[in-house]
Amino acid sequence: MDYIGIDLGTSAVKLLLMGGDGTIRNVVSREYPIYFPRSGWSEQRPEDWWSAVQDGLKALLTGFDAKQVAGISFGGQMHGLVMLDAEDRVIRPAILWNDGRTAEQTAWLNDTVGKETLSACTANIAFAGFTAPKLLWVREKEPENFARIAKIMLPKDYIAYQLTGVHSTDYSDASGMLLLDVEHKCWSEKMLELCGVEKSWLPALFESYQPTGTVKPALAAQLGLESNCVVAAGAGDNAAAAVGTGTVGEGRCNVSLGTSGTIFISSCSFRVDSRNALHAFDHADGQYHLMGCMLSAASCNQWWMDSIIGTKDYAAEQAGMEERLGENSTFFLPYLMGERSPHNDPKARGMFIGMSMDTTRRDMTQAIMEGVSFGIRDSFEVAKALGIRLDSTRICGGGAKSALWRKMIANILNLRVERVASEEGPGLGAAMLAAVACGEYASVEEAADAIVQVTETVEPDPLLAAKYQEQYERFEKLYPTVKAWF
Repeated sequence: MDYIGIDLGTSAVKLLLMGGDGTIRNVVSREYPIYFPRSGWSEQRPEDWWSAVQDGLKALLTGFDAKQVAGISFGGQMHGLVMLDAEDRVIRPAILWNDGRTAEQTAWLNDTVGKETLSACTANIAFAGFTAPKLLWVREKEPENFARIAKIMLPKDYIAYQLTGVHSTDYSDASGMLLLDVEHKCWSEKMLELCGVEKSWLPALFESYQPTGTVKPALAAQLGLESNCVVAAGAGDNAAAAVGTGTVGEGRCNVSLGTSGTIFISSCSFRVDSRNALHAFDHADGQYHLMGCMLSAASCNQWWMDSIIGTKDYAAEQAGMEERLGENSTFFLPYLMGERSPHNDPKARGMFIGMSMDTTRRDMTQAIMEGVSFGIRDSFEVAKALGIRLDSTRICGGGAKSALWRKMIANILNLRVERVASEEGPGLGAAMLAAVACGEYASVEEAADAIVQVTETVEPDPLLAAKYQEQYERFEKLYPTVKAWF
């Protein structure tokens, strides 16, 4: 049978058709707008997502036998607040993960409610992008909209609802709401009380690989699907990407260099670091994971190339850089949109440091790539302090297409870096979850072992890793030095 993975991103939805053996049979994408009604605000219309998904599904299945599709699942942008009224109509545009309007609400949660209380209730502290601060903002600033709430959803769950008529979410995505008791996999009564949320507003909770329903009959007929086509809960984009790279089970790691950057460490046991510098979330395989999230990763390089020096020839800008790895005297703080892990500082900003009259354009380009890699290592150091020991990591995302960046990551983290055959991350992971939901595989780990293939390995070079150790020891002093200025 075939399976569909729907990756609901920030700029576009990507839909993937996968055969039961993991073969990717077709991929299509559809873009939709993002709105910035005020400085620092970021919103989208859920109706735009649904229109794009419907059009994408038709295009995805063109030329294929839709009757062969046994299941559908999702990966999706996390944290976004979708609110529905009693008639399941969207109340206002969704407030997205990268929206920065909730500084006051985030500070109230962390400083007045207290980080210890938050961590005890949810295993996490408040970040500006999380869902709970957005709810508090709506309660304070748009009380008329707050009064209309009948259901609260996450972005991908709105698409699942449109497909099935079922209000559902999964544990991995719900972990980023600051409303879930992550360790015990239930809604936190204390957090609901603090945020003024009725439990009836919240969707039913499922494991990512569990069926939540089937495609509605009229929609199934319209798309040519069987009436019993299964819809599985799906996962947040990072957890879905981890499934798509085989980062499941105990002690696996994945680094993602996308618009944002993450280091994702899967675990069979629940862990929380003392500073809550890393997110402690449930994983799509039914277990747990720790994740460090940078708000700007490959997007730093894109900003530099496209907006500052004005070129699309990324490879040419990296030419000759390999000869000077570990020797750059110019550093870059990659905080163009503030920073989440491990600093939790929305006021942090990007910064070049250490330039002189002989600093070149190439030095600055290299500093950006290294700065992002050092930022990933900041979170890795927190994980190591918990006793986590790794010898390898998978890598994905647009930045991972650069052989030079893969080499930097290998030597800055001092880990073997493995590149997998498919670049489809969340979409592939979502299709794999659908396959597990339909019984094609007995578990997510079994699906990953069967489908995910490593095609390239980059080993760290001891001499270069030693150089980068010295460089990192300089880098890690920079943020504490300039923090007060931010």
